[in-house]
Amino acid sequence: MMKIENLPSIFTKALPVLEQLENAGFEAYFVGGAVRDLLLKRHIHDIDIATSAYPEEVKKLFPKTIDTGIKHGTVTVLYAGGSYEITTFRTESGYQDYRRPDHVTFVQNLSEDLKRRDFTINALAMNTQGEIIDLFDGINDLQKRLIKAVGDPEQRFHEDALRMMRAVRFMSQLKFSLADETKRAVLVNHKLLRKISVERIRDEFVKMGVGPDSRAAFNVFLETKLSEDVPAFAGESDSLKVYPQLKFSPSLETSLWSVIIIILKIPNEQIGQFMHEWKNSNAMTTDVEQIVALFDLLSDRSPSDYELFTAGKSTLLNAIDVAHILGQPIDSKALVDRYVALPIKATSELAIDGRFLIERGVKPGPQLGQILTTIKEEVVNGQLENSKEAITAFLKRKQILNVK
Repeated sequence: MMKIENLPSIFTKALPVLEQLENAGFEAYFVGGAVRDLLLKRHIHDIDIATSAYPEEVKKLFPKTIDTGIKHGTVTVLYAGGSYEITTFRTESGYQDYRRPDHVTFVQNLSEDLKRRDFTINALAMNTQGEIIDLFDGINDLQKRLIKAVGDPEQRFHEDALRMMRAVRFMSQLKFSLADETKRAVLVNHKLLRKISVERIRDEFVKMGVGPDSRAAFNVFLETKLSEDVPAFAGESDSLKVYPQLKFSPSLETSLWSVIIIILKIPNEQIGQFMHEWKNSNAMTTDVEQIVALFDLLSDRSPSDYELFTAGKSTLLNAIDVAHILGQPIDSKALVDRYVALPIKATSELAIDGRFLIERGVKPGPQLGQILTTIKEEVVNGQLENSKEAITAFLKRKQILNVK
């Protein structure tokens, strides 16, 4: 049995929680992704614990708990500044919606609990001594860098169809391959993904898309026809085949959506609808619309200083990122240098504002906004010094208003 001699602090801080459960006569183990990432020497985000104790028994042992999923056996324990999800060993059955079990049965056996896990590399457990419990050859699959379903892959996907997206997500994040039998099961069952909410699919798709090996994972996403069962991708496999050939993998969500939209040649006026189908936020949609618009401009010609100002730093850097991913030749250094050299980077940096103009007789309304825009353009283009004196003189000279 493999044993970890020196546990990272994230585990040692949680050991008293397991020990308290064991001292009360229960079994308790670290399980799932934390154990996997420990063996892979990856950053560990959080700790999950599985136990033979029932939820009510867990609650009696710890003074501070939250009923995060008590119906399914999960209680969050707050202990020494940390929070730990503790789940009772369980089996599941029913799965009428291919996502949530109709019945959860608590069991007293760790092996029965691990059988219901999705992939062998996630069906690992570790006890308080640092010993790894590996009932499904998950360590061997870690060494082979393989994503493989626990037991019968078709049964695992019928239990939870989202696991098919999780398979390609883990491929991307871990730079692993998908086991042949598991891959065949995805191809056979890909239509089950239609039973899953778009929000859950989007979360897995984004994690896949911004992972370090997203191009290889995306290729399997296409080969297994998962792409036919997500919003706006049905019938677009030929266009999407460009993705695995990209120069780089996107590392930002905004870049991912922008690249997809450009590859699919979605018109600017339809970007909002596409993003809405994928249940993206309004803020994400606006960011992506601006990035795609600037990318289109950069692909056509060099932007003016005022267009760079209007785009802003974030949109500019994102559009440059998208151009690099798509292999679009642009002089990114020159663009950034030009942006850095702009006299102002935001409207708030103007020496005057609307109140300044109102105090000089300009009535609130469209004309006020037009005058401010004119001043801003002159300042950004270097035609007007950004000072109250220079702007006042400009307004007098242009007879825009009778400035005092």
